[in-house]
Amino acid sequence: MKNFIELIRGCLQDVREIMPWDLAERRQENPDLLIVDVREPHEFAAMHIAGSLSVPRGILESACEWEYEETVPELVRARQRELVVVCRSGYRSVLAANALLILGFSDVASLRTGLRGWKDDERPLVDAAGAAVDLDAADLYFSPQLRADQMRPKDWCRAP
Repeated sequence: MKNFIELIRGCLQDVREIMPWDLAERRQENPDLLIVDVREPHEFAAMHIAGSLSVPRGILESACEWEYEETVPELVRARQRELVVVCRSGYRSVLAANALLILGFSDVASLRTGLRGWKDDERPLVDAAGAAVDLDAADLYFSPQLRADQMRPKDWCRAP
């Protein structure tokens, strides 16, 4: 049985990753580049890269096909465009990029380090209204907030 990180590593055999500064450069070189943000709607509303397309990971596969309630026409039409998939930390985006490659998208990359790394590189983020987000205030948003019940129990052991 694989764990989450092993699943990500398996997808990275096919998925190309780029760093935040590479994405900034690609945006300048290719104005047609599409950034697909696969975080949940409330995460996207809190802060995102200006001009990115919100397509939550949970509906991604049907969002990129015609004739589904979740269909996102811009994404369906983007099969030949350069796409960069983003999420908070760079894990969900790897899974999403892998799915897009399987579904026939031709030029897909995942943002390594996610929006956390984008912010750490002092790249701009906007909120739902399009207003600039204070990057210092975004530190709290990008810091893990684990509850006690999300931590591994002390008496838990992994089966071989």
